[in-house]
Amino acid sequence: MFTPVDRNQLREALVEAARSDERVTGAALTGSAALDAEDAWSDIDLAFAIAGDPGPVLADFTARMYREHAAAHHMDVVVERTVFRVFLLANTLQVDLAFWPEADFGATTPKFRLLFGTPRDRPQSAPPDARRLIDLAWLHALHARSSIERGRGWQAEYMIGRVREYALGLACLRHDVPAVEGRGLDQLPADVTAPFEATLVGGLDDLEEPFHAVTELLIGEIELVDAGLASRLAPLLRELS
Repeated sequence: MFTPVDRNQLREALVEAARSDERVTGAALTGSAALDAEDAWSDIDLAFAIAGDPGPVLADFTARMYREHAAAHHMDVVVERTVFRVFLLANTLQVDLAFWPEADFGATTPKFRLLFGTPRDRPQSAPPDARRLIDLAWLHALHARSSIERGRGWQAEYMIGRVREYALGLACLRHDVPAVEGRGLDQLPADVTAPFEATLVGGLDDLEEPFHAVTELLIGEIELVDAGLASRLAPLLRELS
């Protein structure tokens, strides 16, 4: 396992490599380090601004990660023109290196601390739309019901989990905490999260009660967003569960 010292030393080495590369015109801390909120389990998140074709820079940093820093594997997440290359090191440390076109380099969330270069003004990322979460929730509730009736227990468990995910997302929105990837769930008040324990499926012979519980909690969240919509959806959702 990696230690915070290992992580800090590697991050410093990567930032120094970026400063020494004339193709890299800017760098920023992203993730928890940008907010001084790291703990023992935090990974490394860095964003690099690249002048010209980012491909050769990405290839060079990738070779460095394998040659000098014991990378075991990597994967890519591409958002618009930015490549987020995510490395898994032999010591289990995750290293996320984002290669941004120079014209796109700038903060889209508060988790951005400039190290060098000139950032561009960028629109801030918007939280999920509440209506979209509601629509996804009722859609997955339909499939939860049909999966149960068809005897497809694993599929039903999956669908119930998605309904819970979207209902909790709505709760995160109204409490102004992050509503994606479960990042804000542990910041929710206990009186909000405690009822959701009844929505956890204990086994494939335990589907009906969690489905009913999550349906009622979803209806409660919808009522807080749009009472008129809740009045139309509630009878249908209760019939399903």
